[in-house]
Amino acid sequence: MLPDQILFALEVTANGLMAGVMYSLVALGFVLIFKASGIFNYAQGVLALFAALTLVGIQEGQVPFAHLINAMTGLHVTEFGWKIPALLAILLTAAVMVVLAIIIEKLVLKHLVNQEPIILFMATIGMAYFLEGFGDVMWGSDIKTLDVGLPQGINEMIESATDSMLGYGFFIDNLDIVATIVAILLVTALTLFSQYSKQGRALRAVADDHQAALSVGISLRFIWVLVWSIAGFVALVAGIMWGSKSGVQFSLSLIALKALPVLMLGGFTSIPGAIVGGLIIGVGEKLFEFFAGPLIGGATENWFAYVLALVFLVFRPQGLFGEKIIERV
Repeated sequence: MLPDQILFALEVTANGLMAGVMYSLVALGFVLIFKASGIFNYAQGVLALFAALTLVGIQEGQVPFAHLINAMTGLHVTEFGWKIPALLAILLTAAVMVVLAIIIEKLVLKHLVNQEPIILFMATIGMAYFLEGFGDVMWGSDIKTLDVGLPQGINEMIESATDSMLGYGFFIDNLDIVATIVAILLVTALTLFSQYSKQGRALRAVADDHQAALSVGISLRFIWVLVWSIAGFVALVAGIMWGSKSGVQFSLSLIALKALPVLMLGGFTSIPGAIVGGLIIGVGEKLFEFFAGPLIGGATENWFAYVLALVFLVFRPQGLFGEKIIERV
């Protein structure tokens, strides 16, 4: 029988892989926007929050802007009085994210064609804070429970099987297993779309040069609506996973900060890199906390990912799978 410490390290590694998948789901949205516009979309984390808030609101039959309506009219409306099945609520939320993408393109992005990347980046910061406040007014700021039927709790089959074979329980969260399967399917579909579809090739052309893409007949506005819609769908998936795990609360928007080192490792332009980077971060921070945490006082998970990202920026700034950009001057 293996020592308990080795078995515990294996359990930490497995759970690190699962946590890395959750980071990767958020990072995928950043990669999609970056491939289409060449900017870091600061609003991606808030998109996940807004999608999760909208899903809970639709599923529970909440009245949008109930607090505002009550304050202006003196009424006390809260709910419509019906519950919507989880699958239908997810489909309706996906439709809301598409409408949101169209609105963002019409009100913001179409006015910023061929602007400097810093201008586009600042626009995403503005959108992030607006959407966060808009979601607060629309659905309320209280912590919400999200339940779409995903399995919760520890996997008892793995626990009982490993306990009988090794004398030690191996604990893995059922939700993490589902998130891993979803992430694999999602990254496969997005990779195939990016590499082999007409829209995927147009997306890469827009990222390289807006004016050149326009000159060959590519609709920049359509590409932006498309990529923001897909990013909204990815944000919805991430919001479902994170919301089911820790509840839908406004700190959910901060997962964007955790995705940043994932992008630095995997590369801002690589969809598979987002997954690999997330796995490295997830496993690395768990193992570092396990081995080095007791020696240096713990709490290493708060900064390990950023230190690792800093090392990559020094020695390989394009990341593991990112494209190395060479500019002639």
